[in-house]
Amino acid sequence: MRLISRSRPFLFALCTVLLAACGGDNVRPAPPAAVVKPVPAAPKPKVGIALGGGAAKGFAHIGVIKMLEANGIEPVVVSGTSAGSVVGALYASGMDPFQMQKQAFALDEAKIRDVRLFSGGLVQGLKLQDYVNGLVGKRNIQQLAKPFAAVATQLETGERTVFVRGNTGQAVRASSSIPGVFEPVVIGKASYVDGGVVSPVPVDAARQLGADFVIAVDISTKAPGTKPGSMLGIVNQSIGIMGQRLGEQELARADIVIRPKVNDIGPADFEQKNNAILEGERAALAAMPQIKAKLAELQRTRNAAHAARHAPPKPDPRCLEEPSRLGRLFGRDVKCDASGQPVKAP
Repeated sequence: MRLISRSRPFLFALCTVLLAACGGDNVRPAPPAAVVKPVPAAPKPKVGIALGGGAAKGFAHIGVIKMLEANGIEPVVVSGTSAGSVVGALYASGMDPFQMQKQAFALDEAKIRDVRLFSGGLVQGLKLQDYVNGLVGKRNIQQLAKPFAAVATQLETGERTVFVRGNTGQAVRASSSIPGVFEPVVIGKASYVDGGVVSPVPVDAARQLGADFVIAVDISTKAPGTKPGSMLGIVNQSIGIMGQRLGEQELARADIVIRPKVNDIGPADFEQKNNAILEGERAALAAMPQIKAKLAELQRTRNAAHAARHAPPKPDPRCLEEPSRLGRLFGRDVKCDASGQPVKAP
């Protein structure tokens, strides 16, 4: 009894402390709200343009590029086959579409045609090479303002060759060397002819350059049901027929395909350059709603994926519980940082 009497003051004091911890005003301020850092915006899709072959029809590419830029869509990578490689090289060099149109109107066919009789009347192509090099400031492909690829066909193997480095004019010449019209271009130990044989519209080359969204411009000749009236027309139509099935497969890998109505323009009809440019403008304007809608959808998808990757971690449930004085008394409360994550003990 005496022992209990002596312990009574200690027990009373202990109960008082416990009751104070368990009752009364035992609510401490809520943990600080998690600090949410702003998520950086997702990068815009990298737009590429793939310009197909079609001899004099290639002026339509200028009209397409003009309307794209007028609507705030500027391709950042460029690929081209044959006539598309000529326009593509000028655009990649830093020319705007109005400068290209000015050059097109000033173009004299004699500047790019050098017929050599001893080779059977074929065009050598050296004038075309020099013409392109002069307009791009004699810069190599890797020195141009935009990444650029010219697609040609290796004659010995039939394989597609994508030029992304080296002499710009020479690559364009190789890409534009229509079999039976131009002499094959010898580069190193290989010979090259028109890229339209294996890649009429170089969508895959634009992807190789890093394009997320590819706009393809198809100006290839569709068989009209009649025989062409010139040797160049026969050759051009034959290449178009050969590459049609292959071209369809590659075009299916583009996000948008623009088809200017230039089938009535002959491959050597340089006098129709103004009509070709206008048809390119019309076709691009007609496709603009679809282009903008698809680009907006791609941007939304990228934004959602980007936000998910950069989302802050969810707060730990233990950090959301209301701490008690008893837990604080015995050091059992979980300590949390400003983001709602438990702080590891040192």
